[in-house]
Amino acid sequence: AARAAADPKAKISDDKIYDEVRLRLASDAQVKGGALTVEVQDGVVTLSGKVKTEKQKARAERLTRRVKGVVKIINKLTVEP
Repeated sequence: AARAAADPKAKISDDKIYDEVRLRLASDAQVKGGALTVEVQDGVVTLSGKVKTEKQKARAERLTRRVKGVVKIINKLTVEP
């Protein structure tokens, strides 16, 4: 248990990751307005829903990657202009 406490990734709960990802996506001028769903399990973030452009899809993934505690991103966003 002592090792887990020393691991910086272990300190960040899925709830905190979820909140931070949602905040970043909602406040980004390029991405906001899309119908996005965020799920987090053990630091793995799944993005799903619809965006209008490939640029928005890539931007959503980039923003998510910057959130502390994210270990992997599964990008299931679909592009529907």
